[in-house]
Amino acid sequence: MTRFRGALLRKSGLPRPYAQSRPLEIAALELPAPGAGEVLVRIRAASLCRSDLSVVTGARPWPLPMVIGHEAAGSVERVGADVTTVAPGDAVVLVYLPQCGACARCAAGQPWLCETGVAANRKGELLTGGTRLVHRGEQVHHHMGLAAFAEYALVAESSAIRIPKDVPPQDACVFGCAVLCGAGTALNTAVVGASQSVVVIGLGAVGLSALLGAKAAGAIRIAAVDRLEAKFALARTLGATETALPEAAPRGAFDHAIECSGTLEGFELAMALAHRGGKVTTLGLPGPDAAYPLKLAPLVADGLTVQGSYLGSCVTRRDVPRFIELYRAGQFPAASLVSHRIGLEDLNEALDRLAEGRALRQVIEFAS
Repeated sequence: MTRFRGALLRKSGLPRPYAQSRPLEIAALELPAPGAGEVLVRIRAASLCRSDLSVVTGARPWPLPMVIGHEAAGSVERVGADVTTVAPGDAVVLVYLPQCGACARCAAGQPWLCETGVAANRKGELLTGGTRLVHRGEQVHHHMGLAAFAEYALVAESSAIRIPKDVPPQDACVFGCAVLCGAGTALNTAVVGASQSVVVIGLGAVGLSALLGAKAAGAIRIAAVDRLEAKFALARTLGATETALPEAAPRGAFDHAIECSGTLEGFELAMALAHRGGKVTTLGLPGPDAAYPLKLAPLVADGLTVQGSYLGSCVTRRDVPRFIELYRAGQFPAASLVSHRIGLEDLNEALDRLAEGRALRQVIEFAS
């Protein structure tokens, strides 16, 4: 039995400021030895994402109690039977959608939409079935198959992607969500081509990763749009050729509009910024009841392509190493996506910064 500490959420929807309401409790937890197809990972670094905040607010209901966190890197401690892709001592990035390899979507070459993995995640369980986390004799749910805001995590083998050991975990952790979703959307879903024009709406860590993906694809015009001008300098440093507030962004001017804000206003803007024959790709997740009144006649007459992107359409065992190599080549400066480095005990204050738009990724650094 492995005993350790983690961030436990018992009740969602508590009021802000979270520094006072304290929705996350740093609790004593236990995990059993890994079973068949499972991997025990010591977490070295984990980062806070808006999807974590949505669990705390209750905007997306999840089974509780739950240890949250879905973007992390660490080292393999132990493996269960039949595990072949990682071994004790390996450095790994954790990926929040475990993939079964056998469902209809996996068989169709779309493992980023794995039906079995999504079903397990929604129940707060592991791909291998059920929960493993225990707090004082009580079963605890796993957030996105990881429960990564903890000193240890027990995950399905497909959630642990081996990376070179020389990559600092404080940089590697953002590749599990922000980079996969953002850069993956630009390269895999939108399929941005050389010499094309791209506008990215929403300049959080995911949007900046989409910008980096567009740059890696060879786009010659990359516009970065956000409501906060303070974000423009970093966007230009990372490769944006122009920046604009939403009302000033040029309409009908881009081959690709990539929406990363997760708002209806952002999606409406993306529809306006793509030119005729252009492509609108949205990866920001609004609330589950958010709806946009799509006018079909302009959609047809303008020949627009409108699509969603989940996990950046990534084949994780292909794309995590691919993006890590771009990082090692200096093309994906992961540290630029991090605004704060914190301890596990600082998570409630970090939630306030995230909710108020005062942070990019905030990385929890665990003692080595």
